[in-house]
Amino acid sequence: MGLRSMFVRGEAPVASAPAPSEAPADLAGVTRSPVGGHAVVETREVTKVYHMGDVEVQALKGVSLTVERGEFVAIMGASGSGKSTLMGILGCLDRPTSGTYLLDGEDVSELDRDELAWVRNQRIGFVFQSFNLLPRMTALKNVALPLLYSPEDLEGDETPEERALAALETVGLAERVHHRPKELSGGQQQRVAIARALVNRPAIILADEPTGNLDSRSGQEIMAILDGLNRQGVTMVVVTHEDDIAAWARRVVRLHDGEIVLDEVRR
Repeated sequence: MGLRSMFVRGEAPVASAPAPSEAPADLAGVTRSPVGGHAVVETREVTKVYHMGDVEVQALKGVSLTVERGEFVAIMGASGSGKSTLMGILGCLDRPTSGTYLLDGEDVSELDRDELAWVRNQRIGFVFQSFNLLPRMTALKNVALPLLYSPEDLEGDETPEERALAALETVGLAERVHHRPKELSGGQQQRVAIARALVNRPAIILADEPTGNLDSRSGQEIMAILDGLNRQGVTMVVVTHEDDIAAWARRVVRLHDGEIVLDEVRR
C-alpha cells in the first residue's frame, strides 16, 4: 500500500507538442496483442468520499470517463482538483466510494486486496515521478522484477532477463543494463521505470507526473519516448499540471473540485 502515498483549473491553452526527438525501438515481443473491442478504462459516476473526523470531503463527484485502446490522455488539474484521487482509482490503488470502474472490460470496483494486487501487476504499468527503482539492483533486474511475481506471463523458454532486455532496448538503454540507479542520470532512471512498466505487457500505462524530477530537456526526451510508445499502440494516461507536458497528449481531461470540466481532443 506504500504506492498509494505516491499519488497525491488552469485555463491556459495547451500548445502543440514538439516533434519527438527520439523514437523508441519497435515493440515486437514487448506488448501483448489487443483483446476484445471494449474500452481500456471506463468509469461510471465514480465518487470518492474521505472522512476526516466529522468532516466529509468529496474528492470525486460522479466522474464518468472512457479511455479507448491506443489513446494518449493527459489528466490535468490544480492541487485538490481530484486528479490524484482519480489516478489512484484508475491504478487500482484505491476503491471508489460509489460508481463502477471497468478496466480492460472487467469490473474491478469490488475486488479484494489480493485481486487488486494481481490486476496492478498484470494489467497496469506504473511510471512515477520519483522512479521507484531498487537502488541495489541493476537496471536489468529492476525491469525483470515484476516477472518474478508472474512467471506464467513468459512465453515458452523465455526468461525474465530476456523480456527485460527487450524492454530496455525499447527505451534505448541496452548499453546500461548492468548499471545501478546511482550510476544513471535522472532521465535514464525514468527510462528504466518505463521499461519496467512495459515488461508485463499491461493494458495501460499510468504515468504520474513522469517529468517532475527531471530538467526540461530530459523531460521532453521522456515524453518523446511515451509518445513513441503510444504511436505503436500503447494506451497512455499521464497526470500532469504542466501544459507543455499535456501538449504531447492527443486528449486533455481537466478536473476541478472533483468534477470533469473539460474533455477535449486536441489533435
